[in-house]
Amino acid sequence: MKIGELARLAGTNVETIRYYERDGLLPVPARSEGNYRIYGETHAQRLFFIRRCRGLDMTLDEIRVLLHFKESPQENCADVNRLLDRHIGHVTQRMQELQELERQLKDLRERCGESRDAAHCGILDGLSQAIVPSGKTASHVLGSHGHAANSGLVKGTQDKQGR
Repeated sequence: MKIGELARLAGTNVETIRYYERDGLLPVPARSEGNYRIYGETHAQRLFFIRRCRGLDMTLDEIRVLLHFKESPQENCADVNRLLDRHIGHVTQRMQELQELERQLKDLRERCGESRDAAHCGILDGLSQAIVPSGKTASHVLGSHGHAANSGLVKGTQDKQGR
């Protein structure tokens, strides 16, 4: 199948597939005489695996580790368990951060008074304050993970991208 068909089948776009190829997550496909990429069932299955992992908010480096173990079924999967445990910890931490973000937004929303002009807007005034009540810098764009995905689990994998 051609790249467009694979993209439709997997529910992704062509550029994502090309990116995964360049990044080594998908094997380079064979080419037709017209130089079109020709994908097979192996590519589709691997792309489905990657998409499922991404849907679980796993980083590309975490996916590399999982693919390593998927391709090496004789290896002990204790490192897979550790990777998933760390990822669960990340999700738990992220949920706490999002709850704090929600609290801060609700606090800001409660500052809204009866004033209809921006000069007396409690929300804008609250956003102008330099200190966040918890003492932390709040951001909903903290990045996906605060840790290196491979952490030495698989030699030869490199931390190329945080997400």
